[in-house]
Amino acid sequence: MIPRAADLGLKEISLHGHRVAYRSAGSGPVIMLAHGITSTSGTWERVLPALAKRFTVIAPDLLGHGESAKPRGDYSLGAYASGLRDILVALGHDKATFVGHSLGGGVAMQLAYQFPERCERLVLVSSGGLGRELGFLLRAATLPGSEWVIPLLASRGLLGAGRAVGGALARVGLRAGTDMAQMAQGHATLADPETRAAFVQTLRTIVEPSGQRVDASDRLYLAEHVPFLIIWGERDSMIPVAHGRAAHELVPSSRLEIFPEAGHFPQLDEPQLFVDVLTDFMDSTEPGEIAPERWRELLRR
Repeated sequence: MIPRAADLGLKEISLHGHRVAYRSAGSGPVIMLAHGITSTSGTWERVLPALAKRFTVIAPDLLGHGESAKPRGDYSLGAYASGLRDILVALGHDKATFVGHSLGGGVAMQLAYQFPERCERLVLVSSGGLGRELGFLLRAATLPGSEWVIPLLASRGLLGAGRAVGGALARVGLRAGTDMAQMAQGHATLADPETRAAFVQTLRTIVEPSGQRVDASDRLYLAEHVPFLIIWGERDSMIPVAHGRAAHELVPSSRLEIFPEAGHFPQLDEPQLFVDVLTDFMDSTEPGEIAPERWRELLRR
């Protein structure tokens, strides 16, 4: 029986004295889903119930997001990767297939690099960390003084106007859709001072006004040891699909799936296709394992 979305309510665990909220369901091979910046585990709501029919699915709210704690501290990719590892182990699992969307993609890549023994497969969904280009709003949020401007962007009146514009574009056949709706929803959370501080700190570790400052392309060759899937929306308005194609060229053993009708959120725009592709990937690949000697060889290339 497929769990209903309503049955996948948030649970809590305390790690290092901080509350971590997460959703989990199912049994079988473990899939851990990592969301993007200003998002939450709710971004997986259209695919999690179907995936839980075959797999153990864990979808946390990253620290600084959603219902998880928002402490003053380290919001680097490395810290997020360690956090995912800790959640996995604390819930009684040794390894998982890591699926990362946007910021979560950068976190998943960092985890596969830091803890290769934990990563059975790597799945990047419209991932950050693969090129400089990035949407204007995220770049602008890294400018000096942005902490004072963001509350205005998150005001109820401005968000309402943005939704109205999105509706008008949709009525004349222009695709604003999910990307704009998710952006508005994410910006609404930034009215909270603690969430806003965590957002700015996270963003400034990976983005600067001219674009993304973190580029994992020079280490993608390390993904050769693990089954590697790249999913991207052809109509992504935040991170160009060209980044996915370039990553696939760098790792010829990877699998690239472009969703023609999707934007930055393929799991929301085309949920059934997302479930089908991810399930087929899980079924058609064996969990990656790497011996220390092989990892040493890769690092010494």
